[in-house]
Amino acid sequence: MNNLIKDNLVRNFVAGQWQEGDNNESIAVEDPATGEIIAHCALASDKSLSQALLGARQSFESGAIKDMKPVDRAKLLANIAIEIRKLVDEGGELLCKESGKTLNDAKAEFIEAADYFDYYGGLADKIEGKSIPLGPDYIDYTVYEPYGISAQIVPWNFPVSLAARSLAPALAAGNSVIIKSPELDPLALASLGLAIERAGVPKGVVSILNGVGANLGAKLVASKDIDQIVFTGSVPTGQAILKSAANEVVPSLMELGGKSAGIVCADADIEEVIDSVKWGIFFNAGQVCSAMSRLLVCKERYDEVLERCVKLAENLTVGHGLNNPDLTPIISAQQLEEIERKITQAKNEGITVATGGTRIDRNGHFMAPTILSNVPTDSRIAQEEIFGPILCLIPFESSEEAIQIANDTEFGLVAGVFTKNLSLAHKTASALKAGQVFVNEWYAGGMATPFGGVGKSGFGREKGVEALYNYVRTKNIAIKL
Repeated sequence: MNNLIKDNLVRNFVAGQWQEGDNNESIAVEDPATGEIIAHCALASDKSLSQALLGARQSFESGAIKDMKPVDRAKLLANIAIEIRKLVDEGGELLCKESGKTLNDAKAEFIEAADYFDYYGGLADKIEGKSIPLGPDYIDYTVYEPYGISAQIVPWNFPVSLAARSLAPALAAGNSVIIKSPELDPLALASLGLAIERAGVPKGVVSILNGVGANLGAKLVASKDIDQIVFTGSVPTGQAILKSAANEVVPSLMELGGKSAGIVCADADIEEVIDSVKWGIFFNAGQVCSAMSRLLVCKERYDEVLERCVKLAENLTVGHGLNNPDLTPIISAQQLEEIERKITQAKNEGITVATGGTRIDRNGHFMAPTILSNVPTDSRIAQEEIFGPILCLIPFESSEEAIQIANDTEFGLVAGVFTKNLSLAHKTASALKAGQVFVNEWYAGGMATPFGGVGKSGFGREKGVEALYNYVRTKNIAIKL
């Protein structure tokens, strides 16, 4: 990592060059488990942004990656994957310290990032058009072409893997890309620039810029030089970006918030439910857009599930991510304060806190794993995304009522159902308003399964073959013989 941090400063990767920026401005990056400053991150200047845009445009128009043989693009992405894997140990430790997640999860994030490049590298030479029969006097066919410059704004909860999730298919399709890193944990993401540099990606094809969303991010998405916007983050920020994109009619891919519900039926395997609770809401301290933040339980199993959830929450190990505990810190003091505010509001509304409900008295930004019981479905805590280790338990009497409660939010990212009845699982999954439905295991699926939401959870799909077609547009060619 010596190539990343120089004089306690992480630089910007601008069109193939490492720069501190000509404004000499930086932000401090802290360890959320201790509150200590790890390093500083150089902020990209307006000049840096202009250089990144120019480099991306020149690289695209020159055909540096667009006109590369697809099989050679596949090899290039495979080389990026190789270089990322070389950085797993060092990069994983840096990501662990700046994001608060466990060391095991941080290393796994690098491995997943590498896997994305292998996966989409394998698809780079399989973006095939089709012939359309119009009769003997015509030849009509479609081709898929890259957009051009893809502006990608990365969230702080999984900065390395989610950057790779969008960058890999964009490159596989032949686009140039400018990434805006998250200001809360931008350090490890610079390793992606290092891997790109070492893999021999043509200069200008990829830039990684550090900056604050309200400044650099707003300027990037408002630029007349970009051809596509990819954003993962909150609904309000996504709405602001879409308003900016509308001015230039820029196609966008949005993966926004969620308030996802798991439905526990009478015949559910409770061990599967509790295991899914552990990962569904307490993994990464609940800072996951697809977290299981609501658990709907049939009344005959409600008391049993509540008791087991409380026992789980009260026995989770808590600590610094380097020690691989069950529960890690919240990313920042501001985020922790926002979670506390929402819990206090719920208490004032008379909602019962079965366990937790307060910050943990120790250094860093730790929130106690919290179980709220008998939560009214129309309460704010049941409707708003919290992004913390907070689980709302809600009883139901019938499958129809469970589906109605699950669908009764503005979101529709994922959902889940726990039952041994395959027919019931299928019918429930079909009725749920969500882009992905898990059955008997939260986070079932994988890299090959498309992911994205409906409603205010966004539109478009990441992951899988389907995601690749978000990074190309269709052109039809009709020839009269």
